[in-house]
Amino acid sequence: MAETLRPGSLDLVELWHTIRIPLIIAIGAIYITVRLRSIFLAWNQVPTAPPSPSKLEPQLCAEPDGTVILPEKFEATSTSNKKRKLSPPKHVPKRITGNEVRKKKPTKSNESPPPVVEEEGIQTDGKSIQVFIFYSSLTGSTAKYAEKLSSDLFSEPLHVPKPTPPSTETTDTQPAAEKATFLPPIVENLDYLDLDDYFISPAKVKGPNTTSVYLLLIPTYEITSPVDAFLEHLSETHHDFRIDTRPLRSLAGFSVFGFGDKEGWPAEEGMGGGIFCGQAKEADRWMSKLTGGKRVFPIGMGDVKGDAVASMDEWRKHLEIALNDLASGDTIPEATGVDSEDEEDVAQDASTGEPLVDVEDIGNSIRTSKPSKSKKSSAPLAVDFTTTNPRTSKLKEMVPTSSPTHSALTKQGYTIVGSHSGVKLCRWTKSALRGRGSCYKYSFYGIKSHLCMETTPSLSCSNKCVFCWRHGTNPVSTTWNWVVDPPDMILSGAMEGHYKKIKMLKGVPGIRADRFAEAFRIRHCALSLVGEPIFYPHINEFLSMLHARHISSFLVCNAQHPDQLARLKYVTQLYVSIDASNKESLRRIDRPLHRDFWERFMKCLEIIKAKKDRMRTVYRLTLVKGFNIEDEVEGYADLVERGLPAFVEIKGVTYCGTSTSVGAGLSMQNVPFYEEVCEFVKRLNEALQKRGLGYGIAAEHAHSCCILIASNDYFIDGRWHTVIDYKKFFELLEEGKEFGPLDYVGPPTEEWAVWGNGGFNPADERVYKKGKNKGKTAAEVAAEAVEAESGCG
Repeated sequence: MAETLRPGSLDLVELWHTIRIPLIIAIGAIYITVRLRSIFLAWNQVPTAPPSPSKLEPQLCAEPDGTVILPEKFEATSTSNKKRKLSPPKHVPKRITGNEVRKKKPTKSNESPPPVVEEEGIQTDGKSIQVFIFYSSLTGSTAKYAEKLSSDLFSEPLHVPKPTPPSTETTDTQPAAEKATFLPPIVENLDYLDLDDYFISPAKVKGPNTTSVYLLLIPTYEITSPVDAFLEHLSETHHDFRIDTRPLRSLAGFSVFGFGDKEGWPAEEGMGGGIFCGQAKEADRWMSKLTGGKRVFPIGMGDVKGDAVASMDEWRKHLEIALNDLASGDTIPEATGVDSEDEEDVAQDASTGEPLVDVEDIGNSIRTSKPSKSKKSSAPLAVDFTTTNPRTSKLKEMVPTSSPTHSALTKQGYTIVGSHSGVKLCRWTKSALRGRGSCYKYSFYGIKSHLCMETTPSLSCSNKCVFCWRHGTNPVSTTWNWVVDPPDMILSGAMEGHYKKIKMLKGVPGIRADRFAEAFRIRHCALSLVGEPIFYPHINEFLSMLHARHISSFLVCNAQHPDQLARLKYVTQLYVSIDASNKESLRRIDRPLHRDFWERFMKCLEIIKAKKDRMRTVYRLTLVKGFNIEDEVEGYADLVERGLPAFVEIKGVTYCGTSTSVGAGLSMQNVPFYEEVCEFVKRLNEALQKRGLGYGIAAEHAHSCCILIASNDYFIDGRWHTVIDYKKFFELLEEGKEFGPLDYVGPPTEEWAVWGNGGFNPADERVYKKGKNKGKTAAEVAAEAVEAESGCG
């Protein structure tokens, strides 16, 4: 039988070997076809109805109109309950929009809704920010503060105005950036953490698009505590050569709030002395090093025996605004070379890199400086437009964005507003924000420098003063030949530029949180930046807009535009620069463009006399050794008698150290010492008293090398009253009646500002920048002097 089947079996085997390869290929092709068909059907499947909302965990939803559904409240999470299951909400989530008004807490027009907060467990593909709240506590009080901060964070609309005025509408071609959402805060106790997991590298977070923000609540103890170990860990991390210098640079930012006892540590003076919140300050310093200076908001401090809760709430409100800006796309740039709170801002010339020299530090500079070799100036030359033919030329912008002037002024720190205005942050504003003193205007008139904006509606000037620190980069002219910007646009642009520059300082070491928050409400405006403010055709409208916002005005003119000066309406305080007592000296110092400059000068002084009964008037004298000090006291007394101003400010010139100044014949030898300024003021005061004009030396600010002579009208009840009552000034303006400068005289001048006391606010801390006391505070220098005097030998 086998023999009979063998031929058929051989046929089957041959058939299999013949068709096996095509058969396997066919089966594979069929499988691939079926698989692709199932995938295609899955892509085109019609979605089924969603499950009941009651079965879903609470989550955020976005409506087509942009509204966001938020849960009633979120709770802070910690490492111990990260796997906790969320119970379904008891109520339907509220639908909240940016303009909706709450029933119990009505939202004001200047409030903004809290940032979007995601519910725990929701996975999103967009950007998100995880807030970590770290604390250390021996008695449990700081733990309670941490839980309070966690529950209060973003629990209500932002009640503090945002630090930038309303921006212009964006075009369709510039879509708004995606706003990050905030995950529920995570509260961690530093006493039980493995610090390596959080402070050698950022904490691990869910999602590739999630960044972290660290908030540290640090108490200060006199005894050994876990805070010491935490600070030691930060220090070792910074100095460990095996670890990156800035291992936490990928954090979105950080902020520190400290708790201390002022009663137990009475040595605390402002931000510079004592050990009040000392460990919090140290933590802030180390975190700045490890993150590259990425402070979201400056350090806050609270007194545990006083207003700790109120202080933390105030800090939290401003922190929420900073976090909201961070979520909107604002980034905190990494600081370069910021190592300590003794780092000083040095004004640099944009073209030569030479620093401005402080008048109190000129002694060493004169002894060590060598005669500079003459070299070709790289600064753009001043442009004189007076030769333009108005019949053939079309009105152009004063400072076009493409011009070298625009570029030069921008490099010097100016923000150009429109086509002919500018704003710049004064160095005294930065000093006041760090608790290191305000300018002479605070000592004389009660102006806090961090509340003052320095701007000008006209960058053009009609003089080329030898001591001008604008390096000859601003345009000059005798007539207005440019396009005129509206005053409302100039004011809003100037305020926005000022606020943006303030925001850039939030990561600077030593910035005081309270003053930083106050700085976003301008109270004073110094129209003395550069150029000639009254040259602007709509200067009265501009001043009215300032006063409508309850912003005081301090306008400086160079006594070359009598017609514009005569048309000027109310100003809080009107200045006129008196740089020389005779025609020849004025020509050498101011280098005016007008041929009849002396006649214009004298006419302006007569106008000042006519206005002295309507507003406070001030002569400003800038003393330049070798130009206007020697043998000119009697000439200045003649000018004071001609205009009878309420005040006379005498100030030593500040040397710019630029080739432009050298070319004008100005050097460090022309900067008077403060003692020389004092001697000049005494001689001028004697000359005024001999003429029976009724003036006296009222106040001084030695750091600015500035002294104030005031009319005896402001010497009331045996004390000088040079400070202004700003609230009364605005009330008088709103009444619409005629009033005079004596109607808004303020309280007595502070005792520390009166002549003979130096004029430095004791609430601030003086830090020396140069010399053997560099980096030391005034208190430390005084203590060393006392110790040296008490030593033997």
